[in-house]
Amino acid sequence: MSRVRLVLASASPARRRTLTAAGIDPEVIVSGVDESSVDATKPEALCAVLARMKAQAVADRLRHGHGPATNPGEQVLVLGCDTVLGFDGEALGKPADEADALARWRQMSGGEGVLYTGHALLEVGSGRSAEAVAETQVHFAELTDAEIEAYVATGEPLAVAGAFTIDGLGGPFVERIDGDPGTVIGLSLPLLRRLLRELDLPITELWRGYHPE
Repeated sequence: MSRVRLVLASASPARRRTLTAAGIDPEVIVSGVDESSVDATKPEALCAVLARMKAQAVADRLRHGHGPATNPGEQVLVLGCDTVLGFDGEALGKPADEADALARWRQMSGGEGVLYTGHALLEVGSGRSAEAVAETQVHFAELTDAEIEAYVATGEPLAVAGAFTIDGLGGPFVERIDGDPGTVIGLSLPLLRRLLRELDLPITELWRGYHPE
């Protein structure tokens, strides 16, 4: 049976940690896609397009010999992901700066939004692909001004879509979520399993140390 390699087209340490904790050791190649070039206004459409663009950019690079060499018999898959928060009719990615993050949290405090994460899985050799968007409803706590200012000052909200995380300092500021927590972190493992099945591949073949007979 051929060896399967998964390439993660993302610099996100949270996505990599999610895969590693699930027994999958991805290679990481950052796509370099200019996210500002996409003009979609609906968050679910925006994250889907960006996930596809990221996966395609890295797959094209691998096809042209840029990156780790592919050995004979290897099946190489590229996973692109993108996360966008839908809140009050707006699509919110990463904040532009500290002032933007402060304004967002004052708006989000006590409210709720939907976190969308687009997933695009592309098989480099055949060009086959599978795509889907996962969504999870997020209910934010009511924060004091001091809490908002302290959180933004840490810098964490500036590095993540929606200006918050649930697996870091932002965890206490999320009252609850309705859906897969992986969507909020940036990668849904159940959805990845379904996409792999569309490409006729069980997720177990990506487990480290797994050698089926």
